[in-house]
Amino acid sequence: QVQLVESGGGLVQAGGSLRLSCAASRSIFSVYAMGWYRQAPGKQRELVASITSGGRTNYVDSVKVRFTISRDITKNTVDLQMNSLKPEDTAVYYCNARDGPYTYWGQGTQVTVSS
Repeated sequence: QVQLVESGGGLVQAGGSLRLSCAASRSIFSVYAMGWYRQAPGKQRELVASITSGGRTNYVDSVKVRFTISRDITKNTVDLQMNSLKPEDTAVYYCNARDGPYTYWGQGTQVTVSS
């Protein structure tokens, strides 16, 4: 079991940056993968970025180059650095962890990008 708490969301102008952080309640060393999902009003939740225990990263095409996911095993955190933000990035962002047959979700943090 792992509890996830997101932070760092907020309101930012287009072209600005935000850094989201996901803090896990226990070591993430053995967690298979962690990632960030987002869900905009009226749209399905989508995987934005993920990182495996081996350090392999994956990004949805729309955020490649602009976003970077990183993991700090010693701090039990997974961050998402978001640069060159666009209004289309506006959504609730959720931290996710997959550990064997288990899936965990954070409560979500709102990111709003104004044009």
